[in-house]
Amino acid sequence: MSFISLSFIAFLLVMLLLFFVVPKRFQFIVLLLGSFAFYLMFSVKAFFFLFISSLSVYLAALFLEHVENRRIGRQLLVLVIGFNLFLLIGLKYFSFWLTRYGLVVPLGISFYTLSLIGYLIDIERRKYRAERNFFYFFLYVSYFPHILQGPIARYNFLGEQFKEYHSFNYDRVAKGCQRMVWGYMKKMIIADRAAIFVDTVFGQISTGRGTAFFIASLLYTIQIYADFSGCVDISMGVSEIFGIRLSENFKQPYLAVSINDFWKRWHISLSSWFRDYLYIPLGGSRKGIVRRWMNVLIVFTVSGFWHGVGINYIIWGLLHGIYQVIGYLLMPVRTWIIQKIWPNGETGFAKAIHILTTFFLVNFAWIFFRIADFKNAIIIIREIITDFTPWILTDGTIFSYGLSEKSLHLLIFMIILMFVVDLLHEKGISIRTRISRECLPIRWFIYLTAIYTVMIFGIYGIGYDASSFIYMNF
Repeated sequence: MSFISLSFIAFLLVMLLLFFVVPKRFQFIVLLLGSFAFYLMFSVKAFFFLFISSLSVYLAALFLEHVENRRIGRQLLVLVIGFNLFLLIGLKYFSFWLTRYGLVVPLGISFYTLSLIGYLIDIERRKYRAERNFFYFFLYVSYFPHILQGPIARYNFLGEQFKEYHSFNYDRVAKGCQRMVWGYMKKMIIADRAAIFVDTVFGQISTGRGTAFFIASLLYTIQIYADFSGCVDISMGVSEIFGIRLSENFKQPYLAVSINDFWKRWHISLSSWFRDYLYIPLGGSRKGIVRRWMNVLIVFTVSGFWHGVGINYIIWGLLHGIYQVIGYLLMPVRTWIIQKIWPNGETGFAKAIHILTTFFLVNFAWIFFRIADFKNAIIIIREIITDFTPWILTDGTIFSYGLSEKSLHLLIFMIILMFVVDLLHEKGISIRTRISRECLPIRWFIYLTAIYTVMIFGIYGIGYDASSFIYMNF
């Protein structure tokens, strides 16, 4: 069941009614049963793998907490992590075997596997005690708002909230709904509309024009951000209505001033997971400059491998690692140039240059992420560089790639709106807080306008269901 469906809205309304009606001590049971139902509606067979992974980590954590011999504990840690990685790699990267037995790749397997591994490592490190109650633990793993695409949760942050009582709060519910609607706008109006243009252009590799490829690459950069962050906004909005907090996963990533800064803003839960459970155990920056940057390259290569099957994901990950290595090596040159041009300190114009440079580096890497075939990716990059055809913007050709003139203008307007909202958030201005301070008629005018905007201008699929989220494939 997709977040972008009428069935999900009906499911959510039933969940909310039960959650706030039952005695408070039974609230976690409502969430648990709801998460069961949500996952089982996707696949009963896939649920088996989720249960097996969860049970293996739950039992191993209980043992690790009491074992006195740390060597034996670490052997068990490696064994259980290896088992779960085996399931992840086997089910995800050899999915063609599953179809022979009527199976599908378990929903959210990449996300819940990292959550389970992180939990087990934290228990081995004695960061907190293992959860005794399997039902609380399984709710942490399967909690339906974040099972699709995260954020990747730490147990000591999310798991403990299920043991708390959550009363109905109108302001919190209103803010949660606001965030959900904003997520729907980003997904259905921006991401799915941009996808039409992107898919059309990248589907014409042999006949495409350079400028069209360039615009498609820019729109894909916007599409994947609107799609992924839109899903997270819906997840966090739903969870906020229940009174349960999820960690922020995005912080205006396309306003980053460097690639390192970008990864502090993009998919924050994944970046912090790799930092805590891979980069630091590899030695981090403690063992010299060469080792530090080798660790960075390893982490980003693994990140590419985590995202999916194909050399294109490895290249994408490596590019981001190489960007950071080159950035470090060129830092003295960059500092010298800045001091020469802006001796009194960097200006807003200088920051804008850093943001644009970072954006286009990220945009370049997204081409490999989007195009599975390496040769086709190279063709697209070559055409962008050599086939400069800006007249397609004025002779009407731009409207032959799936979007009408009005639809393309709407897309541009919504992208600008999203950018303005990000700028305001960057300055610490909360749109939701501002809306909540308005009088009742104005608030409801904004709410209804946003809802009708999604209903009228959203891109719909069969049965009024929008397309699936990009990161559901990972």
